[in-house]
Amino acid sequence: MSLWWAILGAFLAPLLPGHGLPVLAAALVAAAPLVIFTQMRSRGIYPSVAIRLWVFRPFWYVQLSLPLIATAGVIGFLAGAPFGAAVSTARWALLIAASAFAVAAVVGYIGSRWLRVKELDACFPDLPEPLEGMRIVQVSDLHVGPHTSRSYLAKVARKVRDARPDLIAITGDQVDDYAPDVAYFAKAFSGLAAPHGVFAIPGNHDVYAGWSAVRAGLEAMGITVLVNDAVEVRRGTGSFWLAGTGDPAGGGAAPDLDRTVARVPAGAFTIALAHNPALWPGLARRGVHLTLSGHTHHGQLSIPRLGWSLASPFLKHAMGSHRLAESLLYINPGTNYWGLPFRIGALPEVTVLTLRHCPGREAEIK
Repeated sequence: MSLWWAILGAFLAPLLPGHGLPVLAAALVAAAPLVIFTQMRSRGIYPSVAIRLWVFRPFWYVQLSLPLIATAGVIGFLAGAPFGAAVSTARWALLIAASAFAVAAVVGYIGSRWLRVKELDACFPDLPEPLEGMRIVQVSDLHVGPHTSRSYLAKVARKVRDARPDLIAITGDQVDDYAPDVAYFAKAFSGLAAPHGVFAIPGNHDVYAGWSAVRAGLEAMGITVLVNDAVEVRRGTGSFWLAGTGDPAGGGAAPDLDRTVARVPAGAFTIALAHNPALWPGLARRGVHLTLSGHTHHGQLSIPRLGWSLASPFLKHAMGSHRLAESLLYINPGTNYWGLPFRIGALPEVTVLTLRHCPGREAEIK
């Protein structure tokens, strides 16, 4: 971070009173939230709405914008150097980059509130007849805290109810890094219900918050929490198995895939909830038919037509649906956001998956 501030100072200090002092002061102010965050964590202090909105959030905006703006200045400097206008071109580049970031921040904020309901069919050649037409509604990565808009959470709950779910799957990161956040989650979603139940699994942020406390809060709502376990769910004259994994973040909820499916009879139709899609290949090898994941947020910035997201360079399976033999994976882009209210091309989503029988065809999500 010091490097980025040094670059800005080199280009802007001559224009400012006191030369580099205003830039140095800005750098110190921008770093202050990190000190506050560390102190609050070490002392177990629960951050208020004001701290989250007016201290932590500006910190993340600065962390995201600083390297982009500074890099633009360097590019401008290099582009202008052959013409003897290196510094002036660099300053124009800084202004253009800062303006573009401001516009993107506004567009991203609008996108973070643009909740959509995505309806998909998950087709299987061996789907048991009683499961035909079953509707699974998935939400993920809600990251609820006291600062989360209550009207937005009410909209999520309404969309879930309106989707007429047979089963509700909440695939991790229920809270925004602090165990007491689960009280706000419960206030928003305690009224959700479905004929075959409401199920949840841990995500990495639930683990960071303190999984035992988060789990207790979820179970107090009547949600069935699955961690490396599976339950049989009856539907009409048939049944299926619903499994839930732990999360690679560990903290008392580390994944154990063998244990996750240990109770599942061989050949039984199985649906798994796994927050991190990196667990899917292992589940597929263990006979799981459908895995629902989240975690990636599709980078909160994506180009869906190209199948690319900001998370793509870091994850083999970062967005969308995937197939391995007859096993399917769907990655929900997140129903809220984390860090910054910023989403472009990766809109928040309530996913409605309807199970379909497709004899003579390969399994697919469409």
